[in-house]
Amino acid sequence: MRIGKFGEANHLSIDTIRHYMDLGLIVPEKKGGQYYFDERCQNDLELILEYKGMGFSLHEIKMIFLYIKIGKFTDYEKDPYYQSLFLEKYEKLEQEIHNLVKSKDQLKQKLEDISAKSANSSSMMGIDLKVLNLLKCLKCSESLTLEDGMISRNQILEGQLICDCGEKYSIDSGILCIGKPFQSIAGISFDNHIPEYIQETDPAFLENLNIGLHWAKRKLGQVDLHHKILLELGTGAGFFLRNIYQELPEDCLYIAVDRNLERQRFLKRVLEKIDIKRRVLFICADFLDIPIQNHSVDMIIDQSGTSNYSFSHEEFLLLQVDSLVKPDGYLLGSYFGFENFSHKSKIEPKYRDNFSINQIQKNIRALKYRILEDRTSETMDKGGRYEDFFVQGEVICTYTCFGKR
Repeated sequence: MRIGKFGEANHLSIDTIRHYMDLGLIVPEKKGGQYYFDERCQNDLELILEYKGMGFSLHEIKMIFLYIKIGKFTDYEKDPYYQSLFLEKYEKLEQEIHNLVKSKDQLKQKLEDISAKSANSSSMMGIDLKVLNLLKCLKCSESLTLEDGMISRNQILEGQLICDCGEKYSIDSGILCIGKPFQSIAGISFDNHIPEYIQETDPAFLENLNIGLHWAKRKLGQVDLHHKILLELGTGAGFFLRNIYQELPEDCLYIAVDRNLERQRFLKRVLEKIDIKRRVLFICADFLDIPIQNHSVDMIIDQSGTSNYSFSHEEFLLLQVDSLVKPDGYLLGSYFGFENFSHKSKIEPKYRDNFSINQIQKNIRALKYRILEDRTSETMDKGGRYEDFFVQGEVICTYTCFGKR
């Protein structure tokens, strides 16, 4: 029969049969440019399938075929070499099975660990009772009092903070909310934000982000953070906080400010699942409405806040919140710098000064920070779905600095 019928009878593709022919495993007769497959071809194919079922590769089967066919009628089954072909395959499969069983057991244990962690009830993070004296009324700067509070393990989970002047601030799921929170577009979930961000962002941009995080972590490690208060402007999905969370001392207070309540809830849920607990005060507010006492912050973490603020404001954000920082405070900041602006730029001309590295440095020095170390990244010309603040033709970099007054 011809190749098409032969393949159809054995449920094999023509390409597979041709591959067997190329290896010399099947040798059909050729007549007038056509191949004809007889009973011998069928017997060889059945042997191929039998040996494949034992785990032999096609090249190993070829060696067996050569041995059998060239040594026809030889009592090869008693031959040590012929026996070794099957013995070695058996021993190899035994080792593979052992390795697979070991991998299976490790995978099973990992699944059990994941299941156990998922089943464990995470302890909810709230507003530590000890930080109430740090807070103030935005209207009159007086202290705040808890009203109708729900407290668990010294953490305020729900309630209101009130001032004698009549101002009230709500606590929603352990997050202090100031004013009306920014709402995300309906239907958007932050649960898959990180995987989506990685997939939708240019690799060079991600690499720059990763290098910047490592650099900032090392600078943070140079400061004794015991009993210190850190304030991050624009926590977002928590890229920085996630990376340094476990290294924070238990007596350090990290204030995470973002105006998106849903994003704050998401980040808080992420941290609540971690075995170790650190003191984090989540505040949902505009950057200019942070209700903490003046000169209380030991370090400003400005990884994205000022740049994001500068998209729609002429003022340099650090100047606006400087009253919150101690006279000997630290700054750990990262800022986007544009090397050029396209005529299609998304940055309006009146906001562009704050995207000049020279102007950023000038503003930082005006706040009396002495820049201890800084770095400027490689240039980037692509962002992605979530980093679309610059357009084709524009080139940006990031300027990161570590300073102290």
